Amino acid sequence: QVQLVESGGGLVQPGGSLGLSCAASGNIHSIYGLGWYRQAPGNQRALVAEATVGGSTNYADFVKGRFTISRDDAKNTVTLQMNNLQHEDTAVYYCHARALVTITHTDDYWGQGTQVTVSS
Repeated sequence: QVQLVESGGGLVQPGGSLGLSCAASGNIHSIYGLGWYRQAPGNQRALVAEATVGGSTNYADFVKGRFTISRDDAKNTVTLQMNNLQHEDTAVYYCHARALVTITHTDDYWGQGTQVTVSS
């Protein structure tokens, strides 16, 4: 079992910045990947950025150069620094954890989500 709690959402003007944080608890030793997804009304939930225990990071093309993901294994947290936000970034942002159960099986965990609204 893994629990994820997000914080840091809010309202920001275009070109502004926001920082999101996620704290993981429970069976944190099983977490392989930790990252962020987002979902806007009418759209599917999409990957924003993720980080693995090996230190690799992966970013969606639409955020490369603007967002930065950071993982702190000692604190069991992951943050997302979002810069130069645009209207299309408006969405509910979800913290996500992928836990390794066996070599061939993983479980996915989700936070409740935090609203990010970019508006002038």
